[in-house]
Amino acid sequence: MLRGRGRGPLQMVQRRNQDLRLQVGRLLSESQLKGALDASKRQDIYQRCIQLKREIDENRKALKNLNKGDEPAPVGNYNQRKEDEENVLEKLTKQLQELAETISKENVTPEEKVQNISQAEELEDSEETEDEEEEDDDEDEDEDDISEGEESEESDEEDEEVEEEEEEEDESSDEQPRNKEYIAVGDFVAQQAGDLTFKKDEVLLILKKKPDGWWIAKNIHGNKGLVPKTYLEPCVKEKEDQKYSEEESEEDVEVVDETADGTEIKPRTDSHWSAIRKAITESNTIDVLTAMGAIPAGFRPSTLYQLLEEGSQFQAGYFLQPELTPSQLAFKDMIWDPENGSIKPRPSRVSLILTLWSCKMIPLPGVSLQILSRHVRFCLFDGSKVLSNIHTVRATWQPKKPKTWTFSPRVTGILPCLLDGDCFIRSNSSSPELGILFEVGVSYVRNSTGEKGELSCGWVFLKLFDANGIPIPPKTYELYLNGGTPYEKGIEVDPSVSRRTASSVFHQMMTMRRQPQLLVKLRSLNRRSRSILSLLPETLIGSMCYVHLLVFYREILGDVLLKDRISMQNADLISSPILATFPKLMEQPDLMDVLRTAWAEKENTLKRSEKRDREFLKSMFILVYHDCVYPLLHSTLLPPFRWAEEETEAIRWKVTCDFLKQNQENSGALHALLSPEGVHDPFDISEQAFDFLEEARKNVN
Repeated sequence: MLRGRGRGPLQMVQRRNQDLRLQVGRLLSESQLKGALDASKRQDIYQRCIQLKREIDENRKALKNLNKGDEPAPVGNYNQRKEDEENVLEKLTKQLQELAETISKENVTPEEKVQNISQAEELEDSEETEDEEEEDDDEDEDEDDISEGEESEESDEEDEEVEEEEEEEDESSDEQPRNKEYIAVGDFVAQQAGDLTFKKDEVLLILKKKPDGWWIAKNIHGNKGLVPKTYLEPCVKEKEDQKYSEEESEEDVEVVDETADGTEIKPRTDSHWSAIRKAITESNTIDVLTAMGAIPAGFRPSTLYQLLEEGSQFQAGYFLQPELTPSQLAFKDMIWDPENGSIKPRPSRVSLILTLWSCKMIPLPGVSLQILSRHVRFCLFDGSKVLSNIHTVRATWQPKKPKTWTFSPRVTGILPCLLDGDCFIRSNSSSPELGILFEVGVSYVRNSTGEKGELSCGWVFLKLFDANGIPIPPKTYELYLNGGTPYEKGIEVDPSVSRRTASSVFHQMMTMRRQPQLLVKLRSLNRRSRSILSLLPETLIGSMCYVHLLVFYREILGDVLLKDRISMQNADLISSPILATFPKLMEQPDLMDVLRTAWAEKENTLKRSEKRDREFLKSMFILVYHDCVYPLLHSTLLPPFRWAEEETEAIRWKVTCDFLKQNQENSGALHALLSPEGVHDPFDISEQAFDFLEEARKNVN
């Protein structure tokens, strides 16, 4: 889930595990700092060991009884998360046992020894009573717990022997984890001495799981070495493989797993949760970077970037298409106005302008990562799902102030629309929790491996309505960023700069000034901007610098679908290159800049009377589109658009500049289209034909 509707059972156990880990750590530090302990201190530490052991057993029992179906929202990798928390509890148990053994081996009086043994017996008796109430299928896990199912002896020597045997069992369980065999999902070449090279689909025997994400493995030839756990998946048992092979073959279907009581959970087939599952899986790489000190502890894989990568569902071109009614017999967001001879304006519940000002105190990744792009991604969000396209604005920064990012308040001239901090937001959602989800992020490449990725440097959710349903006032908001992902709560971006209340007001003010924050401004609409935005789809986010181009597209779309179509029952393909290809520009901002610049130049040549003639303007817009953008979409000289690749961006910029220069010299694109030097992709009917039944958004609510 992207928003906590209340902390789920698994998250509560995780939080309790964190607290227990801190308590055990403090106890270990206290025992080491005090050196030679007197009798009272030894007795106190021993009693605290017993108390913490009880609390760990209680949390283990609660973890064992967790059921995936009890979660308020789907949780990715649920069984793996439970196993990770169980491993934490086992590690804490082992640490407590070692500390208790150390205390018991020190010079103690006979009275203390008898008291320690009696306390241990009492604890074991209580655990045996609890174990008798457990089901038979929990016996394997009970064998891993210290002092459970064992009878204490009154002599100190026999007690130490029992503890030593249990230590050996714990060590053997660590060396041979529950999932012994793992299969490689990709090829891996050893990076350093001690690494183990393997191929895709090769089966490895895991000897030890290390917390830094590098496990000790052995291949079929007996070679041992370190392998990254992100390249491995557990081998599925035969029965499970037969049962779930069909589900696992589909990329957009979450693998079905079973809860503790055997209840099967139905898989989610929407790409939204598939992307979240992918982000959780990729967090293993982030764990390695965090352990290396390359990134702050609050950084995570970018959730919104994962959603964008899943397909077109969260892209602007998808929301720009006409939307059908539930019956799919008419258009929901496009109605013809015969009086004005155009589409009717459509007011929406949310229609405003958002201006991104700056980001402050954003932590810097380490020198092992090269930053390719600094940006902010945001979308409409109701607390549980994304309701609009995901819009991205790239930030600029100065070497003297690397922690401060800025945005262009208004893009004009040759400035790219990707830098435009002035954005429009439209939504007709009736959700009381409707708001804007911001994710501050960076694109990076690892200098050592060349691996690329997207990091979230923090996120924040701005609700657009208060508890009474009243819109929040238009003003500037200072939004403090949260660490982790939008479905994690209580995580700081940089734990070294904690938000906890300081001892004085001055210290508290200084602490808040060092917190990562995003400055945004909400602006209400004037009459002109309101009339322009009302011609757009009911749900859409985009840049103000090209909003007039979107209006042209929607008006041309209305003419073709509502005015010029033979009948409303006719669903034949429509020959219209601009309708067939314009949505692709939304995902190629450099081509949108080409169209914006070319139209501005054309508009400057028009007379005042021509600018007032809407039909004439639409015809001129179509000609400009065919001259400057349409040929580029299918030119082999133009490499595919790739996000945050400087070399590709430079090549595309040079190709577009040369093409526009030739157009000016030859009065149009016809010369470039017929020139033998201009090689284009093989012709496809989709370049010309607009299939509105295929492209239209289906109403699935």
